[in-house]
Formats: sequence, C-alpha cells, structure tokens
Amino acid sequence: MFNSVNNPFGQRIESAVSTGQEHKQHHQEQQKEEEKKYLENDEKDEVKIGGLPILTEDEILAMTRNYIANLKSEHEANSKILEKLDKFLAKFDVKKFMKQNPNMTSPDFHMVMFNETANLVK
Repeated sequence: MFNSVNNPFGQRIESAVSTGQEHKQHHQEQQKEEEKKYLENDEKDEVKIGGLPILTEDEILAMTRNYIANLKSEHEANSKILEKLDKFLAKFDVKKFMKQNPNMTSPDFHMVMFNETANLVK
C-alpha cells in the first residue's frame, strides 16, 4: 500500500505484521519437515538387552514349567484357572515356541509368557 509513497528507491516496504507471519510460517514448515524426517527414519521398536545369553530348549522348558507352577500357586483357589494352566502346559511345544520367538533371552521369555498366559488367569 505504501510502497510508492516516500519511497524514492522503489524498494518494497514490508510491514512488521507480514514479516512476523512469514517467519512463523517458515518455522512451522521447518517443524513439519523435521517431523517427516523422523517418521521416515523411524526404527523398529525392538529393544535388545546386551550381554544376556540366548536360552536353549531345555532352559525354556524348565522356565515354562516354573512359570506355570508359580501361576498355579497364585491361583490355587480357582479350579478353572488351574485347568486352563494345565492344558496350556500340556499343549506347550518348545520347538514351535522357539521358532516363533527366536534368540530369546530371559527377560524376553518372561514378557512373552506374560502375554501368552494373561488370558488364562483372568
């Protein structure tokens, strides 16, 4: 609006409001680009705990029996839960379990077993 009034050099005069809006818009665009960059470079949500040994078949079988025994002792009063846990232990296939969960460490085992047996103890 005032670009031609008292402007002998013909340069564009910007109001403070418009430069503030441009700066804000530029800042928002930078944030969107950064978020996009993070989303594109997103890594798997897999956490590996270093230094722990990978479990063998015998160890997994023993830990499963121990885990089920602990659950049975916690739910001694409920016969339905005890039956479900016995069925789970009878159907438990170590080779299939290890194939579905390769390179399992002790913390991984407890996390998987909790997920496997959560529905049984409800």
